[in-house]
Amino acid sequence: MSDEPSNLADRAAEMRAAFDRAFAEERRIDIEATENLLAIRLGEAPHAIRLSEITGLLVDKKITHLPSDVSALLGVAGFRGVIVPVYDLGAILGYAPAITPRWLMLAAATPLALAFDASDGYLRIARDMIASRETAAPSQRHVREVARAADRPRPIVNLASVIETVTTRIP
Repeated sequence: MSDEPSNLADRAAEMRAAFDRAFAEERRIDIEATENLLAIRLGEAPHAIRLSEITGLLVDKKITHLPSDVSALLGVAGFRGVIVPVYDLGAILGYAPAITPRWLMLAAATPLALAFDASDGYLRIARDMIASRETAAPSQRHVREVARAADRPRPIVNLASVIETVTTRIP
């Protein structure tokens, strides 16, 4: 029994010393620059969208179809009391139009929604895992970067470019 109190006293002294050392040591901050992305699929093609570029994400939202000469325009939908046009993101990027896209995202820059086929979830990727993509192909003008995600490379859709196309180039 005489060993037990000394072991407790020794242990308490070690803990006090460790506590004091923690305040005496220089503080280390290990913050890695990351990017938050929404992993999506357009048909079977994987893509990503920066979360900072969207303000809402909805599934199975009713779209009221409108007659239009613009094939990418699916119709309109209500978001938080505002009616916004809904465009098929895949069609804008050059993929076959979606039959019934299940997901809608609301763009942060302007009141419009973009429809896509499937959500693969949330990704937090280190910024050094994102590479610039220089391409002259006009069909890829909305993709300027690629994220090297764990599952596969994902082109990052530049929503500002998509919005510019929708608001200025599509009549």
